[in-house]
Amino acid sequence: METQKILLLDVDGTLVDYTGKIPPSAAEAVAKARVKGHLVYMVTGRSRAEVYPELWAIGLDGMIGGNGNYVEDHGTVVLHQTFSRSECRAVVDWLTERGLPFYLETNAGLFGSPDFETGAQAAIQAYSAQKNPNDTQILTVRQAFPDMIFDAPLERDDLNKVSFVLHTYQDYLDAKAAFPQYQVGTWGGRGETALFGDIGLQGITKANAIAHLLQHLGASQADTIAFGDAAIDVPMLEFCAYGVAMGNGGEAVKAVADYITDDVNEDGLAKAFAHLHLI
Repeated sequence: METQKILLLDVDGTLVDYTGKIPPSAAEAVAKARVKGHLVYMVTGRSRAEVYPELWAIGLDGMIGGNGNYVEDHGTVVLHQTFSRSECRAVVDWLTERGLPFYLETNAGLFGSPDFETGAQAAIQAYSAQKNPNDTQILTVRQAFPDMIFDAPLERDDLNKVSFVLHTYQDYLDAKAAFPQYQVGTWGGRGETALFGDIGLQGITKANAIAHLLQHLGASQADTIAFGDAAIDVPMLEFCAYGVAMGNGGEAVKAVADYITDDVNEDGLAKAFAHLHLI
């Protein structure tokens, strides 16, 4: 039998398209690869609460969530790094005082600030248009986050990370200055075009999480293959023995990839699996 590979798939833009749909060819490729004995894990910025049943239904061995703060293998939690209650309170208070709509990402759910539904509408609409330029539908916050909870306490001890609306790029710079002990980033655009900021714990990367997973599995880094489409996936592609960039990916991830496949909507994942003789 050929060597068992550990396949590590980014979700949005790689395993699912930008409307959240799983291409049938991708689901079929995952199933065939697992039949051949390969292990398949999703590696995503989503917290576990955002991994909906249809994703698990295609057959996955586990997940890395929160861009690396959470690792799960066949239902066993391998790693979970969270903010303390007091750390969560400090971040929530700062964002609230600054008037920045935000949501807390936890494995139990997504918890929006009271002003997030209205305050994030323009950013969500711009993000949707950016990812789907041919889609004229106006995406609401409720549609983008159907299970978000808006009436729960915002002081928690299970916080993975916080995402918040950027009114200006200065909001990101000020957050970075206010919280030097954390990892502060942006998403939904590059540099000053970013729509959102996020705040997470230091040292959280997809590559670090993969190392924890491999140690748990007793598996070799030499047998890893990573698939991604965004700059956040670069450390993962650099860490793994082989890296695949999606055709719809950004230039940063394509620059470090060993192979560039087609777009997510053009059966890119399945074609990459076939190219690598995984199916």
